[in-house]
Amino acid sequence: MDITVLTQVTGILGPFAWVMGIILNGIYEFLSIFGMANIAICIVIFTFVIKMLMLPLTIKQQKGTRLSAKMNPEIQKVQAKYKGKKDQASMQKQQAEMQEIYAKYGASPLSGCLPLLISLPIMFALYRVIYAVPAYVNDVKSLYDVIAQGVIHIQGFPEALAQFAKDNSITANTTAFAEQLTLGKMDIATNKLIDIFAQFKTANWEAFMLKDSWNANYLQFLTSDNLTSLQNFVSGINVKESVDQIIHINRFIGNNLNILDAPGFTFPGILIPLAAAGSQFAQSKLMMTATPQSTSDDTPGAQSLKTMNTVMPVVSGIFCTFLPIGVGIYWIASSVVQILQQIFINKYLDKIDIDDMIAKSVAKSSKRKEKYGVVTGNTMANVAKTTTKAIDVASKTTSETKTSNKEKEQSNYKKSNVSYAAGSIAANANILKRDSDKGDKK
Repeated sequence: MDITVLTQVTGILGPFAWVMGIILNGIYEFLSIFGMANIAICIVIFTFVIKMLMLPLTIKQQKGTRLSAKMNPEIQKVQAKYKGKKDQASMQKQQAEMQEIYAKYGASPLSGCLPLLISLPIMFALYRVIYAVPAYVNDVKSLYDVIAQGVIHIQGFPEALAQFAKDNSITANTTAFAEQLTLGKMDIATNKLIDIFAQFKTANWEAFMLKDSWNANYLQFLTSDNLTSLQNFVSGINVKESVDQIIHINRFIGNNLNILDAPGFTFPGILIPLAAAGSQFAQSKLMMTATPQSTSDDTPGAQSLKTMNTVMPVVSGIFCTFLPIGVGIYWIASSVVQILQQIFINKYLDKIDIDDMIAKSVAKSSKRKEKYGVVTGNTMANVAKTTTKAIDVASKTTSETKTSNKEKEQSNYKKSNVSYAAGSIAANANILKRDSDKGDKK
């Protein structure tokens, strides 16, 4: 389970988000040296760095895609061969033939899932970090902390803040802040309050700093003196400087856009969803042309893939219209970086012969299986030869033993036919020997 404290995620995604937070914080501090502290620029550079770190995994995934495209016609042929056959014998034969094909290409049914399983937690953690910049960038958190420390000690403020969030359509969990403050856990309560402030858009900050916003309607939560203290603080110079700095670092394209705001359908905000949809469409088209098609365009699978590649960019554009601009910037930056990576990967893989790729894949698969004691290929043949030799030696030994026993029986038989004089010592000794031999056989 993932738990959010000051929007820093813990649990499975925690380690991934922690590493990404360090990277994002380093980028912000580096830009601050040159007076370029801006979260939008940080998101673009941050996306580029993460995508480059994941490049080896992307190349491996692309190699697997090309191997699958080469292998799929044979897989489909086997599936067509046993289509409609549900008896156990047919299913076992189909499974055996499928395994032979996978072994031929050094692949496995789950080989394409591993890169996806690795990349998914990275992507989820990436979203958490972008949504929670104050939790991972120290300088940004300090700006919010100035405001939080000024209001957290005002009695009745949690209830007043909950009403303020409701009046200004702010989606934030004010209950958690109030609970921690009641328990006296000031550090956690401060973090929860910063979580709420991090959801404020430009219009919300303007309303928060307006003295008239905190009017007599809030006297049901605050005493007259506390309300006056709150009004004086929010309209004070310290809050104004911090809020101005928060708005400044969240600006995008001059003063026209803020990454905390939704772009909507007005210009220039509408450019964000249009760019997000267009870049994602270009990325999907490039990936489609780069991957050899193993199926006909008339098959249901190919048609579904085409539909998804057309619909998903449109859906992304619609989402970007209502989500914060920061999310749209990430999607655009991600698509652009992936387009550049795809061009590089295509040129790199085009230089590799598919047969060489298959040979290396088979060699890796064989080594992996031998490591875990799975007998394959030449090893199986050597085992077979060794087993045959052992059988031949055992057979020869058994034959020699039988021959020796037979000779002994014949020798004993000849001896038993020897005649002795009646009543002689030899005759009596022979009688005793025969009786003794009979007793041993019983």
